Amino acid sequence: MTSGKRVLIVDDEAPIREMIAVALEMAGYDCVEADSAQAAHPMIVDCKPDMVLLDWMMPGISGIEFARRLRKDEMTSDIPIIMLTAKTDEDNKIQGLETGIDDYITKPFSPRELVARLKTVLRRTTPKGIEEPITVDNLTLDPVSHRVSSELKPLELGPTEFRLLQFFMTHQDRAYSRSQLLDLVWGGNVYVEERTVDVHIRRLRKALGERHDYLIQTVRGTGYRFSSQTA
Repeated sequence: MTSGKRVLIVDDEAPIREMIAVALEMAGYDCVEADSAQAAHPMIVDCKPDMVLLDWMMPGISGIEFARRLRKDEMTSDIPIIMLTAKTDEDNKIQGLETGIDDYITKPFSPRELVARLKTVLRRTTPKGIEEPITVDNLTLDPVSHRVSSELKPLELGPTEFRLLQFFMTHQDRAYSRSQLLDLVWGGNVYVEERTVDVHIRRLRKALGERHDYLIQTVRGTGYRFSSQTA
């Protein structure tokens, strides 16, 4: 069972969404649904799905146009996308892949094929630190046991500090503003002040101790960055 992974199904046809949701829930996935790109966008910010299944032909914003927008936005550019389509034309497939979608399934498809493709894409696109341990300069985060250790000695982290560290370790060497961190770590539907980020950064640095607090770097005028290279 691949439990815990959340999939957003975006299709304007309710029976198709339902068929997909039943198949994925039986395979251990958590499903959320949207009937249009407009409805899907806030759900991506709030629910943070691990994968988007996107229908090509939808009224309003088409699937391909929505995929293009997701890829351009730094907050959503890494989300794996599988395109569902009745189009079998080679040119359409190439257009979809050039947009940056990860895979392509032509309707009609069997639920078993969909689950198999989904597993393959998730396996390919999941960075270390999400399902398997990640280590940077002898600091190790194990997402399965929810433990953090420094040179094999356990460190005590609160749940928010753990999520913050996990995000940083899987997104190294990039500067993030406080508002970006609030969206990406706390979630877009959580209303907390930006100063909350500073409080948790301070707690995280304290928990990491002198051996590793240099990894969490303040970027003047921007926010914070996780890097093993000293600023």
